[in-house]
Amino acid sequence: MSDGVSELVSKLKGVVGDNHLLREADLTAGYSTDWTGRFQGRTPLVVRPANTAELAEVVMLTAEAGFAIVPQGGNTGLVGGSVPLNGEVVLSTMRLNDCQPVDQLAQQVTCGAGVTLAQAQAHVASASLDIGVDLAARDSCTIGGMIATNAGGINVIRYGAMREQVLGIEAVLADGSVISHLEGLEKDNTGYHFPSLLAGSEGTLGIITKARLRLHPHLTGRCTAMLAFDNVDDAVAATSALRRSVTSLHSAEVIFRDAMHLVCEHINSAVPVGANSEAWLIIEAAAPSDPTEELAAAIDSLGRLVVDVGVGVDSSSRKNLWQYREKVTEAIAAAGTPHKLDVTLGASKLADFVTEVPSIVSAIDEGSSVYMFGHLGDGNVHVNVMGNAGVEPPEAVDAAVLEYAAKLGGSISAEHGIGTAKKEFLHLNRTSAEIFAFRSIKHALDPRQILNPHVLLPSEDS
Repeated sequence: MSDGVSELVSKLKGVVGDNHLLREADLTAGYSTDWTGRFQGRTPLVVRPANTAELAEVVMLTAEAGFAIVPQGGNTGLVGGSVPLNGEVVLSTMRLNDCQPVDQLAQQVTCGAGVTLAQAQAHVASASLDIGVDLAARDSCTIGGMIATNAGGINVIRYGAMREQVLGIEAVLADGSVISHLEGLEKDNTGYHFPSLLAGSEGTLGIITKARLRLHPHLTGRCTAMLAFDNVDDAVAATSALRRSVTSLHSAEVIFRDAMHLVCEHINSAVPVGANSEAWLIIEAAAPSDPTEELAAAIDSLGRLVVDVGVGVDSSSRKNLWQYREKVTEAIAAAGTPHKLDVTLGASKLADFVTEVPSIVSAIDEGSSVYMFGHLGDGNVHVNVMGNAGVEPPEAVDAAVLEYAAKLGGSISAEHGIGTAKKEFLHLNRTSAEIFAFRSIKHALDPRQILNPHVLLPSEDS
């Protein structure tokens, strides 16, 4: 251990205690590798503060010692944004796991940054309320991390992404000072809106410690359907029609052919409906009362667009349909180490993108496989590219896919963030003036480049 680290450890022991300073490689390894296994770094130290005051002092002391910090929640990121790729100190927020009592009158709750989504969901369920964002990684992803990446998930078409759920924020800035505005007022035009600024900032401007979240009534009436389609165009057209006609529409998820066959192999199941189809939608309607008739009528009106349908009206049958979507990522991870390219397309360009991407990838690396799925209701497609025998594909694949998405007017990042993986591609969606403004904000709040300095923003000379 270097003298600098030893000195920092000595100071931090008095703040968080020796048990929450991890230094040995076998203890820090889990904090230094991302969920996909693609991004692997190293850290001299993992620090686990218990509250905002401890975290603020940790930031101040670490900055004074000249170390950069990577904030980390559940470490479920997919773009290398929460692992210490450049030897940074890891600051884990997992002990900031307090949930305050639900404010039932306001339909709000204040949660610590380290609270997992599943914990928050269970906490507010006792008040018959729901968190607006839901993800398959709910058991691991944290509220702070979800805000820092502006997570989306399966209910964006109804409630919006994480930014829309945040009514107040508490965060520690790079100098150790604390900003706190947790009143949760629906209308408050008193200057800059810190929740919006920190949502999607990937820990580069401040470390979120608490958040005041907007909640939504728990909808007990649920109906889920899986629809099979002959081609991508029909799936897109059906989604558009359902968004117009189903007032209770809660989710509209899509799985494309190769991803469907991979997940079926992974869970040892046959394709549930439309075995020879090209695309499958999982549609869920949710309402205070049973929405089955509304959803059934809407599906019936789609006519010959739909090849086959499976319906789940009880929790067991609904869960069975959802597993094909929620276990896709798990199935891909089991097959190897993919490059994950998370993009958004306008509805008119979705079919072109999904149809052409396999050819674009094949032209660069004939042995690579492409697995696509996503949130069709908001145009978000997750492109997973796997090299031959499960190895990583060449880096040129990333550039080709992202450039094609941008060419079609899409975004190179829908919900996973920019992280390390995409920062040199940011210019595809942001002008030089916008990137200059981003850097100016970063410099104003973090002039010493302490907080996650190697993510989001491209290199100065790029």
